[in-house]
Amino acid sequence: MFKSGFVTIIGKANVGKSTLLNALVGEQVAIVSWRPQTTRDKIIGIMNGDNYQAVFVDTPGIHKAKNELSKFMMKNVESALDGVDIVIYVLNGEKNIDENDMKIINQYAASNTPFIVVINKMDVADREKVLGTIDKLKDIEEGIDSIVPISAMKGKKLDILKERIEANLKEGVQFYPEDMITDKSVRFMVAEIIREKAMKFLGEEVPYGVAVSINLFKERDDSLIDIDADIICEKSAHKPIIIGKGGAMLKKIGSSARVDIEKLLDCKVFLNLWVRVKADWRDSELMLNELGYNIKDI
Repeated sequence: MFKSGFVTIIGKANVGKSTLLNALVGEQVAIVSWRPQTTRDKIIGIMNGDNYQAVFVDTPGIHKAKNELSKFMMKNVESALDGVDIVIYVLNGEKNIDENDMKIINQYAASNTPFIVVINKMDVADREKVLGTIDKLKDIEEGIDSIVPISAMKGKKLDILKERIEANLKEGVQFYPEDMITDKSVRFMVAEIIREKAMKFLGEEVPYGVAVSINLFKERDDSLIDIDADIICEKSAHKPIIIGKGGAMLKKIGSSARVDIEKLLDCKVFLNLWVRVKADWRDSELMLNELGYNIKDI
């Protein structure tokens, strides 16, 4: 009997949802950053077992929407929960569980959808905080299939989580080929890699208003791929920071991104990056559509 199903991963910002997705799939399909709200779109990741296929849907961190981009992100969370077979709620083991967590957990524990609570970051979590969280969850244990403490970063206890996921899958078809790990396009993955490196190296200097647009993606006859991309920022003051003195920061972002892109594409890449200012793009429906953040497509 072959089993399959869709598994949505939800939770607050910065609890390690994307790290968990990558660990379960065994490849990097979602970018990872210490910044909250790094994930903006639903990211599909596919895990194949001997007789099952789990299709994971990573979602943006649950937060209060403050602009049009935030509304798009939260709409993605809502849509990712429609008709799924399993819901995984991720908690940060470093922090105490709060009222908002309990409210969301109670909501899904009361539904008929199998519900798994994952306590992540056990490699750095305080044991007493984790035990306190588990005690609180026991009050609603009837609606929770299982509570699984893990470290997605270190890969600890993932086998237990995989067992619980497989146990809750139902008989079904194989949705994707075995060699497929995500449904996202190569252009999307390339743009996300560049954005990940920008967020990594820019630190606190340039906040959340960074996006990446791929202008050119062309394969040459000699198996080299030319990629031109814009790093888009919201303020003119951010542009020289992204470029850096003598272009040093932009070169650093590009060099690091190129290494990961070449791994992804398994070929040489010529990457050319530009910096473009688009004031308040996160509140511009036109710019959001150009960047692929179209709420009407959800």
